[in-house]
Amino acid sequence: METLMAAAGDPLIWSSLITLTVLEIVLGIDNLIFISVVSARLSRHQQARARRVGLSLALIFRVALLASIVWIVGLTQPIFSFGSFDLSWRDAILFSGGLFLLAKGTMEIHDTVESDAGDHGAGHGRTGVTFAGIIGQVIVLDIVFSLDSIITAVGMTQNLPVMITAVVIAIMIMMWASEPVSAFIQRHPTTKMLALSFLLLVGMALVADGLHFHLPREYLYFAIAFSMGVEVLNLLAAGRRRRRAEARMTEPRRGQGNEAAQ
Repeated sequence: METLMAAAGDPLIWSSLITLTVLEIVLGIDNLIFISVVSARLSRHQQARARRVGLSLALIFRVALLASIVWIVGLTQPIFSFGSFDLSWRDAILFSGGLFLLAKGTMEIHDTVESDAGDHGAGHGRTGVTFAGIIGQVIVLDIVFSLDSIITAVGMTQNLPVMITAVVIAIMIMMWASEPVSAFIQRHPTTKMLALSFLLLVGMALVADGLHFHLPREYLYFAIAFSMGVEVLNLLAAGRRRRRAEARMTEPRRGQGNEAAQ
């Protein structure tokens, strides 16, 4: 008990918790985007449930991996070598997950471009899409994203309660944000294309990591943040143009109404 109280009063513990929580939230953005995009293919009444199930599974996978730190460290050990290239299970999982994300992102972009304009944001189920199928896709990416996230967390601190607390807080925040993020993506078709482009970017980063070409995540997330900033400006400009057009349409009607009254 005294040990726990001493740990709770240690500023380094709180600093590690805050830093790791922020990192887990940032690393979870791509997971949240993927879940928001694929859940949109379900009927409207299933979408929220799919997001909750997907994020709950992400929490379970992360906590389970944290409870198996020795096994996680073992995943980074080479399973065979080819010349100077050492392949570990971590490399294989990240490479396979990156390929899956590239394939899925490409298919979603093709479907978005080729589908009828009236299908965007309709919220109706697509032919051949099932709840179990969507959850299966989410599980695959949950495992990949969880592995990447937990290995990063283990590299920052060895305090298991701090890591678990940070993961739980991050997932709770993602669950709270999942509904507005999904609604925003469905309301603005251009942001869906941007989100799919993010997934392609993350997929390329995972493939590169699996091949030992590490791409600094700072560059990756800066590019994402910059693109989101530009898209926000585009949406604001489009909104202003729409309001001006509506105002111009209502002015002649008001003038006609005044003339009729006279």
